[in-house]
Amino acid sequence: MDNFKYWAPTQYIFGRETERETGSMVRSALNCTKVLVVTGHSSARKSGLLDRVFQSLTVAGVSWIELTGIDPNPTDDRVYEGINLCREHGLEGLLAVGGGSAIDTAKAIAAGVPYEGDFWDFFCGKAVVNNALPVGVVLTIPAAGSEGSGNSVITKLDGMHKISIRTDYWLRPKFAILNPELTFTLPKFQLASGIADMMAHIMERYFTPTDDVETTDRIAEGILKAIINEAPKAIDNPTDYPSHANIMWAGTLAHNGICGCGRVEDWVSHAMEHELSALYGVTHGAGLAVVFPAWLTFMTNHKPAKIAQFARRVFDICEADERSAALKGIAALKAFYTSIGLPITLSQLGIDAPDIDRLVEKLHENKGKTIGGYLRLTCAETEVIYKLMLND
Repeated sequence: MDNFKYWAPTQYIFGRETERETGSMVRSALNCTKVLVVTGHSSARKSGLLDRVFQSLTVAGVSWIELTGIDPNPTDDRVYEGINLCREHGLEGLLAVGGGSAIDTAKAIAAGVPYEGDFWDFFCGKAVVNNALPVGVVLTIPAAGSEGSGNSVITKLDGMHKISIRTDYWLRPKFAILNPELTFTLPKFQLASGIADMMAHIMERYFTPTDDVETTDRIAEGILKAIINEAPKAIDNPTDYPSHANIMWAGTLAHNGICGCGRVEDWVSHAMEHELSALYGVTHGAGLAVVFPAWLTFMTNHKPAKIAQFARRVFDICEADERSAALKGIAALKAFYTSIGLPITLSQLGIDAPDIDRLVEKLHENKGKTIGGYLRLTCAETEVIYKLMLND
């Protein structure tokens, strides 16, 4: 186990009707009276959630400006728009109401407002975030885990560069309100995609070259098994509170750092999927359901031991040979994804003629000549992994 520091200061307010506490949390946790409310399109408004949030803000004496219509795979133009609104109106903090796209946009705005340069400097590596407006969250989609992380992913439209940043402190939300009932109206495909996303967040940390991380491994394996157990219940019964509650909490635990303590992380699968969603506009979690089994299949021919452990502990595979166990575990993962309505090939994802050369070129342009923590990969090797996504 490696040395590590772990600090997760986000305050979670979990349960039914907790969105009614938004105003008091903005005042106490953000110490703000004027905020930018960042949302997606119409679902939060149609459901009445925004009305309840705004009523809570009003009661608490908080004023707000809205930035609405944030798309999946959020883009830099909306971040610039939000930075300008905050500066123009003297806004003191950000409140994201939605899923990962709204939250990531709010975080990027929060970093950009006090910065004198271009906020994209943080994403392309020219600058490091050392100041930001405070961010709060009302979560509506269990998936990205951005409600408890210091991470943000934004796509720059010029060149279609989809890049993430990670901070330990500045961009972690000060509070996150999690009401599982807000997920009852999610389409099944969106919920399933979120489940694949949170599983990938765990697996990016789980597959590591670091030895002797038994405790962190067991945390990761336990959350994965809980997700696999609860996901079919939540998808089959959109108003089953216990399963939706467990899925929502699992999504937060998957990405608040607890599953990465003491070890090197990988994140190649996320980087490869970012190129797919940047170029083809696919749903991020659905893309990960295609990418991760291909990455695992490649790794089975190079470093099968941890994949065999994953197969035995998460999917209860009984197989002594490491490679055979690993392959059966990958098959079980694919079968699980298929059972909840997710694609496992590029064609099933809607990409019939992928430009693999361009995907590889953009991947290494954004991430470097060699990438990965579990095993360092060159462009020749990532090309092989992209090609493994062509067949189930």
